Amino acid sequence: MALRGFLAGAEDVTVVGEAPDGRTALATAQRLRPDVTLLDHRMPIADGLSVVGELTEHSRVLVLTSDDADELIAGMLRGGARGYLVHGEFDPAELLRAVRAVAAGQGWLSPRSASVTISALREQAAREQQDAHRAENARATREGFGLTRREQEVMALLCAGHSNAKIARRLLLTEKTVKNHLANIFTKLQARNRTEAVVRWTGRQEPG
Repeated sequence: MALRGFLAGAEDVTVVGEAPDGRTALATAQRLRPDVTLLDHRMPIADGLSVVGELTEHSRVLVLTSDDADELIAGMLRGGARGYLVHGEFDPAELLRAVRAVAAGQGWLSPRSASVTISALREQAAREQQDAHRAENARATREGFGLTRREQEVMALLCAGHSNAKIARRLLLTEKTVKNHLANIFTKLQARNRTEAVVRWTGRQEPG
């Protein structure tokens, strides 16, 4: 195999094994514990994506394949691969640099896989920003309802599923006082019942 011969020609690289399919690759890596495993996606019996997670428990993985689909690249990297090279996008010298980098615990990405990684990071950052924005809106909405401290205490117990009688006992109030607090809460939250009050107070729906 040309790839094996090329790698074996490097003084600091020793090829310790080969595998014809994904299942054998996993067993071979488990037995030999190589510093780096070159993993193709297109393999019989078990493809690269199906074994990359387990494979990374025994060896650092550098994916070397002709597939450059976004989903595959993202899946391989999520599975623990340290590098991803696409055939036709690298020369023998870069392959050696990639093997050495992965062996040292670093990463190595082809331009295509780097682009996918950057896009995924941007999407994750956007999702986190949206989540933070929703959480801030929920907090601001709760504060904007204008509930008194006692009404907030009643709401906390209401959210916990307590009945009026139990709320009254917990807060040392009469049930009539609890009902009065709930009436004020429903008005401020623009809620028609206990369920709507809980939903709006927990920030899942703003009053409208």
